[in-house]
Amino acid sequence: MDRKTTVVVMEGDQTGQELLEQALRVLDPAVTGLDLHFLHFDLSLENRRATQNRVVYEAAAALREYRFGLKAATITPEAPNDVGSPNAIIREQVDGKVIVRTGRRIPGVRPLAGVHAPITVVRMAVDDAYGAKEWREEKDGDEWAFRLEKISRRTCRAVAEYAFYHARRTGAKVFGGPKYTVSPIYEGMFKEELDAAAKRYPDVRYEPQLIDATYALLISSAGDPMVIPTLNRDGDLMSDLVLQLFGSIAGAESLLLSFDEDFHVQVVMAEAPHGTAPALFGKNIANPMAMILAGAALLRHMESEDAQRASRAIYEATFEAVYEGVRTPDLGGNATTTEFTDEVIRRVRTKIEVWAALE
Repeated sequence: MDRKTTVVVMEGDQTGQELLEQALRVLDPAVTGLDLHFLHFDLSLENRRATQNRVVYEAAAALREYRFGLKAATITPEAPNDVGSPNAIIREQVDGKVIVRTGRRIPGVRPLAGVHAPITVVRMAVDDAYGAKEWREEKDGDEWAFRLEKISRRTCRAVAEYAFYHARRTGAKVFGGPKYTVSPIYEGMFKEELDAAAKRYPDVRYEPQLIDATYALLISSAGDPMVIPTLNRDGDLMSDLVLQLFGSIAGAESLLLSFDEDFHVQVVMAEAPHGTAPALFGKNIANPMAMILAGAALLRHMESEDAQRASRAIYEATFEAVYEGVRTPDLGGNATTTEFTDEVIRRVRTKIEVWAALE
């Protein structure tokens, strides 16, 4: 890379922190050959409480400045007067608009219903049912519950733009859409932006479907790589389903994206889609794949050819290791967390050295 790139590292809790450390081993400059600098922030529950979330705001400010971040899974306490969710704070502070999760086949893991091509869910990261104002009223001897939701055209456009950009980049088709027939004003705004994006990307296949039809048809359309743009709540549900269709969430990473005024990606925060897995904490048996792939996805968003090469090497090394039988117990193997990472590192180094020799 032409100059040192800073990656904001947000440390977490329990197994989340352990797996972050494995991902950082893979991203080490001695492995990737990249000139990376890691700026650490302790987002463990203990430190968030000790700082009254100041450390979360500091991490978010660093993300805005340096653009790239890697976050461990963290504990969100349930008590309303506690420190709450660091993800919600970061999302607000960096103006995160889009969450991206990709389900893909893991070698040796049988997917459900014959699904085999990658499926990416591009979801609103803000608004919709989340953070909506809710209240109840007594009406004619009954109790009514209300919810006031909103979406913005700018968020709709960000999701639509990235969905088509990602589909063009990966050779996928944009599949699905909102329930605009029932909600022509609210969800219709999102449909308008998807249709407009389709005109800006005429080379990208676009198959609009209502969200309920998308659930039913994505399995029967399993031969094509797909990008599914969604509202916030729809995407929350859809991404959970999509990742499980591939038999395990181990082969997926999650990205939070913010954009500049021209809808170019401005901030990328990568993480694993799973939680802190307290039952696995300290046992050295948890699967680090998702966190390792989160690191690879982060590199993919960097501009240099060296970063792109390292990203590809990590993706390939991770899945090749699984294919050749180096698996943690959740995938039917007996490799430890560190043994799996060791194998990925070995393969990444080999690939980068061989590719350099062939240039």
